[in-house]
Amino acid sequence: MAKRARIGIWLISALISGYVCISFAVGVVLANSALHPPRRSITERAAYTQTLLDQFHATLEDVSITASDGAVLRGWYAQPANWSGAGVVLLHGMADNREGVSGYARMFLHRGYSVLLPDSRGHGQSGGDIATYDVLEREDVRRWSEWLRPRVKNCEYLFGESMGAAIAIQAGAIVPHLCAVAGEDSFATFREIALDRISQTTHVSEWLAHTTGISALEFGLLYARIRYGVNLFDANPLHAIRDSRVPMLLICGTDDTNIPMRHSIALMRSGGSHTELWVVEGAQHTGAVSVDPFEFERRVVGWFEAHQTPQ
Repeated sequence: MAKRARIGIWLISALISGYVCISFAVGVVLANSALHPPRRSITERAAYTQTLLDQFHATLEDVSITASDGAVLRGWYAQPANWSGAGVVLLHGMADNREGVSGYARMFLHRGYSVLLPDSRGHGQSGGDIATYDVLEREDVRRWSEWLRPRVKNCEYLFGESMGAAIAIQAGAIVPHLCAVAGEDSFATFREIALDRISQTTHVSEWLAHTTGISALEFGLLYARIRYGVNLFDANPLHAIRDSRVPMLLICGTDDTNIPMRHSIALMRSGGSHTELWVVEGAQHTGAVSVDPFEFERRVVGWFEAHQTPQ
């Protein structure tokens, strides 16, 4: 009996040790993957420049700012001939660049808004070694807002897609003089979306990923904090939308398997009276505009036009 007990204890210890080692390895891999998204090059500048000139009599300007950590952040700025005096900052998603939201810029230019399209840090042509899901990006957006402020007469707005929506929501809590924010398919918290990513990459159920994946997540977050000095727990749109008073329009699709709809529902509930949620039937991730482009423009531009007083 004693021998069997010792064998049992050894097996349990070996299983626990193996689980811890695997969790640590998975956590490090996931952390590095999240912090170092692949860069997508700018490839359509010439064509986009001509489009803006032909359709809106707008010149596409290359602009840049320096972030608080010294990273040089780059983007585009354009002002249409029928400028209303308002401006919108458009924020792209993970592993994308400013070209990923350039289609939305046309929508705003058509309505008389100037547009600022920055590459997020670690993306496109912007500097920065890592992406931090708003731990640093919210301050970057604040600096972009300061750059934009002398160039607008009326309101400043933020619009974001996916990671850009999460950044816009979190920036809304610290950027002064904003009139409103609109974002599609934001995550609620980094912890929640990281566990979803474990489920998606390992093809296990959400329940299993949210239980057995906790150790890998904790190791990954600890690694990011020690190795890169960034606490990804601070990437928390759920808290930011609760603390902000800027009117926020949230958009999500019922068929989004990348960032499930429950994230937007949680954000709406946390935001309360200053938040509105538009659920688009059949829309996949960032696909609301494809399902109904006219309604998309009506909702987003209408939201901005309904809020023309800085908060």
